[in-house]
Amino acid sequence: MEAKLYIVPTPIGNLDDITLRAIEVLRRADFILAEDTRTTRFLLDHLGIERPLRSHHKFNEHATVAAVTESIAAGRTVALVSDAGTPGISDPGFLLVRTCLEAGIEVETLPGATALIPALVQSGFPCDRFCFEGFLPQKKGRNKHLQALAGEERTMIFYESPYRVVRCLEQLAEVFGAERRVSVSRELTKKFEQTVRGTIGEVLEHFRTTEPKGEFVLVVAGKPKERRGAAAQECE
Repeated sequence: MEAKLYIVPTPIGNLDDITLRAIEVLRRADFILAEDTRTTRFLLDHLGIERPLRSHHKFNEHATVAAVTESIAAGRTVALVSDAGTPGISDPGFLLVRTCLEAGIEVETLPGATALIPALVQSGFPCDRFCFEGFLPQKKGRNKHLQALAGEERTMIFYESPYRVVRCLEQLAEVFGAERRVSVSRELTKKFEQTVRGTIGEVLEHFRTTEPKGEFVLVVAGKPKERRGAAAQECE
């Protein structure tokens, strides 16, 4: 393989979802950058791959990007993975990609697993135009961010932890209205995968009485377009 940075998606749950191409890149990389080396070592052991691992996460990425970039410039092949899904999507990756590109180093991103697309498609909401919001701010600016989305007509996608999903649904009900439709998926591709659909109020009640477990993807219908009167339509 050429000396470059490879962005390698890893399974979000079911380890069999990794692609053949991803396996080949991981086998041949000079070293692998991992968000959590323990998680990645488990995956590599499952695949029968033995490659050097280096830690690369949000707490050390600013200190490591220069050294990684220099290694690639010197002719080494590097693969970047996150604990699950595609690096850079609500995971570390952006800073390293930008630094490599600024240094004239090629970056190649493999297609693969990400939680937002399966959750979006199986929500039943329009998929042709959507906005991905990732994790909302945990405290400061959270409500302001939601208020800014109140008029959004596209389908919206959020990530949330099991510890905050009830509060998130409560805030969505306050800002978007309890009758807005939502589809909430958890544990995607895993044994206990589940998707709960209904109004925000209905889904909120479900998770108030059923303990939330696993990682969550919330897909919220966009604001319904206002219907214009017959007179306005005739003028067009």
